Amino acid sequence: MSTTPRVVIIGAGIVGANLADELTERGWTRITVLDQGPLPLTGGSTSHAPGLVYQTNPSKTMTEFATYTVNKLKSLAVDGAWCFNQVGGLEVATTPERLADLHRKQGWATSWGVPGEVVGPEECVRLHPLLDPEQILGGFHTPTDGLAKAARAVVALRRRAESRGAEFHGSVRVTGIAHSGGRVTGVRTTAGDFPADIVVSCAGFWGQAIGEMVGMRVPLLPLAHQYVRTGQVADLVGRNDELTEAGLPILRHQDRDLYYREHVDCLGIGSYAHRPMPVRLSDLPEVSDDDLTEAAMPSMLPFTEEDFAPSWEHSRQLLPSLRSAKIETGFNGIFSFTPDGGPLIGESPDVAGFWIAEAVWVTHSSGVARSVAQLLVDGRSEISLHGCDVHRFDEIETTDAYVDETAQRNFVEIYDVLHPLQPKLSPRDLRVSPFHARQKELGAFFLEAHGWERPHWYEANAHLVKDLPPEWQPPSRDAWSAMFHSPIAAAEAWKTRTAVALYDMTPLKRLEVSGPGALAFLDRLTTGKMDKSVGSVTYTLALDDAGGIRSDLTVARLGEDRFQVGANGNLDLAYFRSEAGGDVQVRDITGGTCCIGVWGPLARDLVQPLSRDDFSHEALKYFRCTPAHIAGIPVTAMRLSYVGELGWEIYTSAEYGQRLWDVLFEAGRPLGVVAAGRAAFNSLRLEKGYRSWGADMTTEHNPYEAGLGFAVRKQKGDFVGRDAIAGVTDETVTRRLSCLTVDDGRSVVLGSEPVFVDGEPAGYVTSAAFAHTLGVPIAYAWLPATATPGTPVEIGYFGRRVRATVAAEPLVDPEMLRIRR
Repeated sequence: MSTTPRVVIIGAGIVGANLADELTERGWTRITVLDQGPLPLTGGSTSHAPGLVYQTNPSKTMTEFATYTVNKLKSLAVDGAWCFNQVGGLEVATTPERLADLHRKQGWATSWGVPGEVVGPEECVRLHPLLDPEQILGGFHTPTDGLAKAARAVVALRRRAESRGAEFHGSVRVTGIAHSGGRVTGVRTTAGDFPADIVVSCAGFWGQAIGEMVGMRVPLLPLAHQYVRTGQVADLVGRNDELTEAGLPILRHQDRDLYYREHVDCLGIGSYAHRPMPVRLSDLPEVSDDDLTEAAMPSMLPFTEEDFAPSWEHSRQLLPSLRSAKIETGFNGIFSFTPDGGPLIGESPDVAGFWIAEAVWVTHSSGVARSVAQLLVDGRSEISLHGCDVHRFDEIETTDAYVDETAQRNFVEIYDVLHPLQPKLSPRDLRVSPFHARQKELGAFFLEAHGWERPHWYEANAHLVKDLPPEWQPPSRDAWSAMFHSPIAAAEAWKTRTAVALYDMTPLKRLEVSGPGALAFLDRLTTGKMDKSVGSVTYTLALDDAGGIRSDLTVARLGEDRFQVGANGNLDLAYFRSEAGGDVQVRDITGGTCCIGVWGPLARDLVQPLSRDDFSHEALKYFRCTPAHIAGIPVTAMRLSYVGELGWEIYTSAEYGQRLWDVLFEAGRPLGVVAAGRAAFNSLRLEKGYRSWGADMTTEHNPYEAGLGFAVRKQKGDFVGRDAIAGVTDETVTRRLSCLTVDDGRSVVLGSEPVFVDGEPAGYVTSAAFAHTLGVPIAYAWLPATATPGTPVEIGYFGRRVRATVAAEPLVDPEMLRIRR
């Protein structure tokens, strides 16, 4: 019998205890859990967590984490006492905007398999009699949500893990992480050294300090959050006993950034309505182990009554029973926020074997622990973690200044109604392409992603809307789908299909892979044939060991040992660097280069007169690249088109970027050239059936399910994931990424909506847009493979059903004649 690795988990809170349980369940018995506080009440966020578990989230991953947490904690008890009280959840609306958002949330719940329904004021009051029916317009009721008794669950998890061989040590402070030769070897503590093959930091808001011990940036910010307990509430007297604690649904009043739960005959109230209160670890109160209690611990700061005063008044309006009650106790409890609100999971890029699982709320704790255990034991998580991987951030997003600002903004906006396209208010203009000044002159409306300013459309093209042919005129939109949208996008799409347009492709991640081992390296990590002639470009996939799609990539062979890889983001950079040996160099060249997509039937008329190089179809065929000069500017031209039209991605050094833009734009004026933005781009790429990794497919899907089997060359030899998909074909899959056209020609959905087949939930929308070329809204959705073209379906949209039909794809130019000319 093989010996399992020695694992040291730092942090005995709800995440660390769950991880110990998950690992020992999988047969890993040499598990040691350390905590600086005494057991079981260690003094971290778990010890004071109010324990509200709402499962529904716009993220499928986060919802599945929460659902697993519910099911796991529901199965636990400590000496007959519950660890999860499934009282249900109720979110109420006091504004029409919130009520509409609850319908949207109910759609997410249906998409991800969580039962829930939007109910009227009368039903809300029946469910939660303390509510004032005059204050609310309705609510979203989820019967499987409830209360987690986090501190008690830790006891149950610890007992079970210990019964399988795990050891827990309290009052042990970690002072360092030992490592040698780029690999972790142990943990140094006040109680001596603990040898380890793997170390996992589950230290919560102390995670930054633990990460620093191996030089790893952990982009989280500890913030204080107010929580109070009232005195006795008359209307709760006699409803609950000390054992059950609560019988009413947990309650959220998000219009006022408040939530509520019962504590026998009192109410607990949590508030996000106050100013952000960032916390430095050096400012935490010193609490000795002997003095640690439920009312005094390092993670509990003194209550600032003035911050809570408005929330108390809003609570008394919503719940009239509180008008005769008083606040009995309160504290400002500390927990972690990140730049995008997601957890942080992953391995150090520099010290192998050092992992983190930080910024994890009780709601998602068991689900995160299961995924981390799967990563360690099996090498992959069955749930896609691309939105949780610590390496998802670019370097600028991990700086203290960026983390402090964005984490505080996420605190402020945590209960806001946020549109899927909602950009950050700040920081802005952090990363701009060399074309930025010209884009501003053209009236670009910018959205932001990973710090990059990305034009969505250009006001300079507004005059073209009135010139659109009747079949290109876009319909009016409902208020939600009209947000962060303009009919100008239709004009830009029209110009791309009928003339020529310039697209700023600079923010897309570009990697240079070079060295004597570069070819073998890329051949091993991708599904495509890499040993092609210099000048070839290959669309390919990177899979994980189970055949899931880790990324899709465009690989250009610029030299015998030099490749340019068009990637999806920093996750690809981190993966490539982790796999590269000494004969391969991986370099992020995004910031030093820029790219203009020149696309449209007149693209060659624009580019060829500016160059002595041959841009004919015969000289530069589709999926080929070449070094060239345009108006004397050295460029690399790649014959690619993500919008389905003739043209090139034209790359150059950032220093030449503005000059390249100016030359192309001026030469294109007689041809009717326009600058075009991401709104038109997204519409055009969906018309061509081009997938977007992270939205349309993830590690949860294999290439054949995603309609990308053509990118797999099984006959080329071994590559990561090859064995896992050896027997998979287009005909054997049971689900597919399917194209839908909306029957009414007007209803534009945005993504994550449920899709119904024969009236039953059967899948969910991934990407969607109005297809300007066709004059109809379209969407892509994961559906059973039995939903073949022609199958009628319905899309759930804000509580109503929108009829749609499964369509054969691509919808535009299936013969690829427009691109290859």
